[in-house]
Amino acid sequence: MTKTISPNDSQQPGEVPGIKDITLDSPWEWIAAGWKDYRETPIVSLSYGLTFVFVSYLLTLLIYSGNMFYLVPPLTAGYFLVAPILAVGLYEMSRRLETGEETNISVAIQALNRNPTNLLAMGLVLMMSLLFWMMIANLVFALFYTGIDLTMDSFLVNLFLSGENTGFLAAGMISGGIVAVLVFSISVISVPMLVDRPVNVFMAVRTSFNAMVQNPRELFLWGALIVMFVWIGLMTFYIAFAVFMPIIGHASWHAYRDLVPTPGEV
Repeated sequence: MTKTISPNDSQQPGEVPGIKDITLDSPWEWIAAGWKDYRETPIVSLSYGLTFVFVSYLLTLLIYSGNMFYLVPPLTAGYFLVAPILAVGLYEMSRRLETGEETNISVAIQALNRNPTNLLAMGLVLMMSLLFWMMIANLVFALFYTGIDLTMDSFLVNLFLSGENTGFLAAGMISGGIVAVLVFSISVISVPMLVDRPVNVFMAVRTSFNAMVQNPRELFLWGALIVMFVWIGLMTFYIAFAVFMPIIGHASWHAYRDLVPTPGEV
């Protein structure tokens, strides 16, 4: 529950905002709200979704041409570590739908102008996270590589079906999972907050982390739902990303709005 408070009691400039409690129903409600926003901004949302599809195919092609099939799982997953900054336009569309402002491709692109310095800084943080993720993936491959033949067919069969590389898979999933949880904790609502408010990246990251600490079950469920959508996208050879990724982007805005009180609200 929230209550309205007087201006004298509201959040002071430079003060990290509080976090509201949510329920396990909240992530499902965010998805429903994200789907609603998708339907109300179909051109912008589909354009973003098709961009995710195109970039996914491009990354796969580059990996294939470089004969680096072992990087497909970590790079595909790691690509979504930077997805929050790529969805800035979707957050802006959801914000504008709330306020009744105009929504189109042009204003979606201009969303970066709302807080450019800190959005750039957050983008660099997420990019460094991706590079660290890939460094860990290469290290795990180097340590646990057991003579996997680096051809497309034999690599996938030997890695996932032979049962001879369980150590490699376990190390990859554990190390990747730790990095993913840490990055998710600092980015789950930080980028929407930077779009919505003139705050710095440190305050946004701290607020996001506080949200994770205060609502761990609910946000782990939200993370699991994102992983599920990504997995479905992979199983459809990225085609489902055209719908799922914009929905996640819009839903992330509603997650931020549910978790962070507006000024004058506690």
